[in-house]
Amino acid sequence: MSVAVRADTALHAGTSGRFAQTARDYIAITKPRVVVLLEVITFFAMVMAARGWPGLSLTVATLTGGWLAAGGAHAINCWFDRDIDAAMGRTRSRPIPAGRIRPRSALAFGVVLGAVSFALLAVAVNILAAALAIGGLLFYVFVYTMWLKRSSMQNIVVGGAAGAIPPLVGWVAVDGRLTLTALFLFAVVFYWTPPHFWALALLIRRDYASVSVPMLPVVLGERETRRQILLYTGVLVLVTIMPLLVRSFGVVYMVGAGLLDVLFLATAVAAVRDPSARAARRVFYYSMLYLALLFAVMAVDRVVG
Repeated sequence: MSVAVRADTALHAGTSGRFAQTARDYIAITKPRVVVLLEVITFFAMVMAARGWPGLSLTVATLTGGWLAAGGAHAINCWFDRDIDAAMGRTRSRPIPAGRIRPRSALAFGVVLGAVSFALLAVAVNILAAALAIGGLLFYVFVYTMWLKRSSMQNIVVGGAAGAIPPLVGWVAVDGRLTLTALFLFAVVFYWTPPHFWALALLIRRDYASVSVPMLPVVLGERETRRQILLYTGVLVLVTIMPLLVRSFGVVYMVGAGLLDVLFLATAVAAVRDPSARAARRVFYYSMLYLALLFAVMAVDRVVG
């Protein structure tokens, strides 16, 4: 192989490598691991509303629009939080603080994703689904990221409402309207969010303290945070009982939700009794499994019921 050919090959490989790294960095600021769980509960909400398979084209359009909205919100979050991300050990290697993506480019990327999400959902699904998705993005950006996150220890309690929007999007994509059952799905995610996130906050409390972000463990300490995790888990369990009273779900849900609730309560109680990182980590990981399985149980109940 000639010197010229080898040089051209090396240049091509270098260009391809840089492009792949840039693509990975832009995907990273959409926080895809977070979005996956949101997509799962959106899909199950669609199955619930349809009482079966909602259709391929509608499913693809809804999940794509939801992914774009959530990814856009996270990209804007990464742009706004680049100063504290640069100061925290677990986030300083993210693409923006590490200098691999310019802040302005990240902001533009997030805005474009949000706009495309709205257009796709409005055209391919319905205008209510589009409005809910963009409303969730705006709430996450302006209420949680820009206002509450740095000013109140209730940041995740109120701001968590943004994460409760995706199942509403999935429901109205099929049903076209918000019903009592759809609002129940919102309530489940809303009350699930504090114990889930506070378990994570216990694990990274020092990072939040180092940048003066008033997460609950920083303001009230670890012991009170564990008590609040148990309290909100108890409220969540009560919320999961409510749809049985109005017959939104039946026996399959009653059994499945009951088992999942007992395990969640046991995990939260263990975290109060055992003030270790291991116990908090169990709450964090089980909470994700809990939400996915709870929505799966709901979907199965609606289909077979």
